Amino acid sequence: MSGLQQVLQDYLSLRRALGFKLERPGALLPGFVASVEASDTSFITTALALAWAMKPARVTAEWAATRLDMVRGFARYAHTVDPRTEIPPQDLLAHPRRKLQPYIYSDAEVAALMAATRRIGDPFRAHTYRTVIGLLATTGMRVGEALALDRTWLNGEERLITVRGGKFGKSREVPLHAQTFSALEEYAGRRDRRFRRSASSAFFLSLAGKRLIYTNVHWTFSQLVVGAGLANRESHRPRIHDLRHTFAVRTLIDWYRAGLDVERQLPVLSTYLGHVNPSSTYWYLSAAPELLGVAAQRLEDNLGELP
Repeated sequence: MSGLQQVLQDYLSLRRALGFKLERPGALLPGFVASVEASDTSFITTALALAWAMKPARVTAEWAATRLDMVRGFARYAHTVDPRTEIPPQDLLAHPRRKLQPYIYSDAEVAALMAATRRIGDPFRAHTYRTVIGLLATTGMRVGEALALDRTWLNGEERLITVRGGKFGKSREVPLHAQTFSALEEYAGRRDRRFRRSASSAFFLSLAGKRLIYTNVHWTFSQLVVGAGLANRESHRPRIHDLRHTFAVRTLIDWYRAGLDVERQLPVLSTYLGHVNPSSTYWYLSAAPELLGVAAQRLEDNLGELP
């Protein structure tokens, strides 16, 4: 292992110890280090960072800025080890970040996604994806949290899931609806009959009897979006992560319609979703036109009661 490769391993290990998962930097930065070494240079330069960030040739401005941000973070750490390291300027390839407007699924669309799993050739694989989608839709869990779920994290007595090692290393308990719990139990029984000798502790298994892979799940979900007839939506293509957004927005809408004090309830939703910063939950207040409409109607009703 070269010196720069070791520095990268130390950087990733340190950041992960602080609670950052670094899935994308962990996958891409080794390629950057390889490109630096291929140039016969043993340290990071701005020119090399820029050249790597601009690949491939038809890269979008946003993706190039994202790649350069990864290098910038690594370069800051590498500079403490090797002062020759150049840290790319913050305004180089600067690109305004914007949160994608979430796609809010209707109940019928979630049902269509689950029904589309019937087109998957293997019945067990179809059952796996149907159960994953149902779990995400009814709990608002992150995709990575669902895939990381171990069998022992399901508590049958209290009907809840303990999510361990969530974002920033946080753990929390997620209560389950009775139907959701029954669906998980049904899947677990079928899984155990299919893989009697599986050594994996994972709750959800692939056809190889191993834990589901994040990228494969995203690819399969994109096919289900097509099968459910949701691929040509005007705003943007529905994503699997939008199931979490849908859960949050629907919860807020239900609270508004029930006449609850939403501001006081928000910390409860933050805890349930595993948000470290409540501002992440407040964002949902402006994330969907339907939610804004319900909030506006409630305000109008309240103002109408004033003399």
